[in-house]
Amino acid sequence: MLERLLAHAAAYAAAHPGSAALHIDVIDPYPAGPGHVWQPGQSRLYLMNTQSFYPTVIPEDPCLAPPVAGTTFDRWRVRQKREPTPALTLDERSELAALGSRDFPSRALYGRYLRCTLDELTAKLPDGVTVSFHETMAVSVRPSRDGTARTPGAGAADDGTPDESTPGDGAPGEATPSTGTFDVGLAGGGSLTVDSVVLALGHLASRLNPEQRELQASAAQLGLSYFPPAVPADVDWTAIPAGEPVLVRGMGLNFFDVMGQLTEGRGGKFIDAGTRLEYQPSGQEPLIIAASRRGTPYRAKAALAGYYPASVTLRYLTRAALERFAATGIRPGFDHDLWPLLHRDTLWAYYSTLVRSQPAAVPDASAFLAALDEALRPHAHSAANWEVAVESVLAVHVGPRHRLDLRGLASPLAGRSFGSRAELDAAVVEYLLDDARRSALGEEDPVKMAIGALHHGRAVLKTAVADGGITDESWVAGLRGWFESFVEGLASGPPALRAEQLAALARAGVVSFVGPDPRFSVDRRTGRFTAVSPWVKGPPVAAKTMVEALAPANRVSANASPLLEQLLADGMVRPRLMMTAEGAPVQASGLDVAPHPYRPVAANGSVTDGLYVLGLQLSATQWGTAIAAEALQPGGPTYASGQRTLRDADEIAQAILGH
Repeated sequence: MLERLLAHAAAYAAAHPGSAALHIDVIDPYPAGPGHVWQPGQSRLYLMNTQSFYPTVIPEDPCLAPPVAGTTFDRWRVRQKREPTPALTLDERSELAALGSRDFPSRALYGRYLRCTLDELTAKLPDGVTVSFHETMAVSVRPSRDGTARTPGAGAADDGTPDESTPGDGAPGEATPSTGTFDVGLAGGGSLTVDSVVLALGHLASRLNPEQRELQASAAQLGLSYFPPAVPADVDWTAIPAGEPVLVRGMGLNFFDVMGQLTEGRGGKFIDAGTRLEYQPSGQEPLIIAASRRGTPYRAKAALAGYYPASVTLRYLTRAALERFAATGIRPGFDHDLWPLLHRDTLWAYYSTLVRSQPAAVPDASAFLAALDEALRPHAHSAANWEVAVESVLAVHVGPRHRLDLRGLASPLAGRSFGSRAELDAAVVEYLLDDARRSALGEEDPVKMAIGALHHGRAVLKTAVADGGITDESWVAGLRGWFESFVEGLASGPPALRAEQLAALARAGVVSFVGPDPRFSVDRRTGRFTAVSPWVKGPPVAAKTMVEALAPANRVSANASPLLEQLLADGMVRPRLMMTAEGAPVQASGLDVAPHPYRPVAANGSVTDGLYVLGLQLSATQWGTAIAAEALQPGGPTYASGQRTLRDADEIAQAILGH
């Protein structure tokens, strides 16, 4: 947001010399730039979920105002290896020396990139622009009573924090009449009076759900240790005792953060034994007992040259298909209209890769692909079930061993039962090694290319479903109801190395598993947390420590944010309501907003000018676009959703500056 304001201010000042001054107050309790999640001082075992070539906070759209400074993370990485910034630590220099474009950086290093980018921006402020940083929390935003706004620097004296204003040409302390101004209350007292407010709140703490509150209360009563959902870098992992069981719920991305801190973070080492990875314990590890609904972690990312597989091109869920819906006046449903197209793309990606990489699997490849192409093609004149036609083609050409079980990919243990936890552990290790093997094959593996099609499709869907692009009922029941968890478990996984490490930990006896569909409770007789799977024989697992390997819930109605609570209580914002197929209203995760730019809708339905929303609190009108921006990749596909958040910021900047 800051970068876009500076870009537009610079462009305007160049065209209109002597234009009005602009003052920007940046309010964040954490150091500006990295903020909360990306602190440079955190453990280097916390890795990003994307490779170096992926992220950027600087837009690359030639249609937008040109940046005044900064670049993508990957270009910054290359520059730092050649001409390191003096502020880099020895650990950062060491990581940069070994980090390639396709490697996964630490979150700490990405935080250094964000800090360096901020420093570059503030070193090149356009004429007439000043910036003050307030390392405190905004606790309220209300319309001003006196209708005045202070000029640059005026607010800093009220908040009790040092004024870090960059010199500019305003006269601090002078007040000029204005309408529509806001008073921003700060933690510890004091306030700022401003003309516009951007709610770029990011990840927020959240109140626990009823089950979590019960577990926390029971832990307090029985002397157990309960770790609620949290940003992993905030947790004191040393509080988990060595040699004792710890029950970890959740096997998504946060799980691998927990795993790393309790193993390598305790002095253990992974050793390349030639054919496989082995783990050498330090003796300080706890016994990690991992549980999740699927019973397995997310699938690992494939080894690719870019973010999307080059061998996969969408044939059905395309921009042209979306334009056809729009041209006919149809607002598509997810399950009925969009998923069938992406399902076709996924099948084609799998079977075309199978033919290419395993010729013996399909004796008559050309006849098979021709028949499959015909069966997959959407026929507007036919009411026949296309999936039945595809099954008929597969029955003729592809043996059962080579068929794609798409739903089964996301739930690899579904339909299986286990005679013991040892049998379950062996099955999970087999799954992990098979998944890592497939990841290493990259574009030659049919399963990973089917997932690659889902990954491509997700980028198209982000644009298709935004701003009411699909019906409420299909958003609730389809997109968020089943598809989100399905595609995240397949396409949002960790680096393949994490799967190999987890398998090594299981073989070393440091990690074991609970099984699918676990049930959690507290045994008050023994004073233990317990978990049991209906598909695994044997007694429940028990532990005195339980960790929720989950991020705090991103729901505005549950976020433990004084600012959001005040805005909701005053009726200045409201959660978005969506209607289910049965006509019942349900509260969505994000704010109700009016586009464009995004401004919150008040409880009475009005829209407050000068108040804007950017990022995660848009989760009820956007899907999956408010986390990171995607740098352009030479030769790779460019999706509109890739830099959506940066364009959102650009729209807000134009509105604030009035041009």
